[in-house]
Amino acid sequence: MLRLDDVHAYYDESHVLRGVTLHVDAGEVVTLVGRNGVGKTTTLRTIIGIVRARAGTILFEDQPIQTLSSDRVAQLGIGFVPEERGIMSTLSVYENLTLPPVVGTNAWPLEKIYDAFPILKMRARAAGTTLSGGEQQMLAIARVLRSGSRLILLDEPTEGLAPVIVEQIGEVIREIKKHGVTILLVEQNVRFATGVADRHYLMAHGCIVESLTNAEMLSRQTELLEHLGV
Repeated sequence: MLRLDDVHAYYDESHVLRGVTLHVDAGEVVTLVGRNGVGKTTTLRTIIGIVRARAGTILFEDQPIQTLSSDRVAQLGIGFVPEERGIMSTLSVYENLTLPPVVGTNAWPLEKIYDAFPILKMRARAAGTTLSGGEQQMLAIARVLRSGSRLILLDEPTEGLAPVIVEQIGEVIREIKKHGVTILLVEQNVRFATGVADRHYLMAHGCIVESLTNAEMLSRQTELLEHLGV
């Protein structure tokens, strides 16, 4: 579904991505794992078009997208959930879900959203400012599903959340995977990553240094925790 081949990206003249190559198959959950500052978030921002790739190719369903604007990439079926979540705080849960345009043919109807996220149905009239961190994360994910995204780029969904909420987010990811949604996930929590993902890419210094199956990740968990410093 998604393939990056030798992708390079910069912030001004700072060379951040140095030849990133990876792929994500349809229906997979794949993680990007690495220390802070190695280019994980920049990889997602480059895929969605917020950061422009200066070299290399990005293919979504065999279509080159590295020159497209962010709105055009979203229309093709890629949704981005940033670490800060981007909830419209003064609007209700219902308004957050229904005001953004539906751009894909696979858009989840509101009833399906509420089935998958019962808490959002319970809090439908609540303003974004009143939601907990976990509820905001669920709303951010639900919003891209509502828009019709088939591939979700999910940036640090567990950051700052209590362990019980982290487990809820894991259940959400496993549930939407059952519906055929593909996810590329940036995550520093190795234990969480191995609980939801099929495969993992280890990043360092702006490039992919290793590709691991989930079994390989589990067998090397202690080593990787030391490497990541978490």
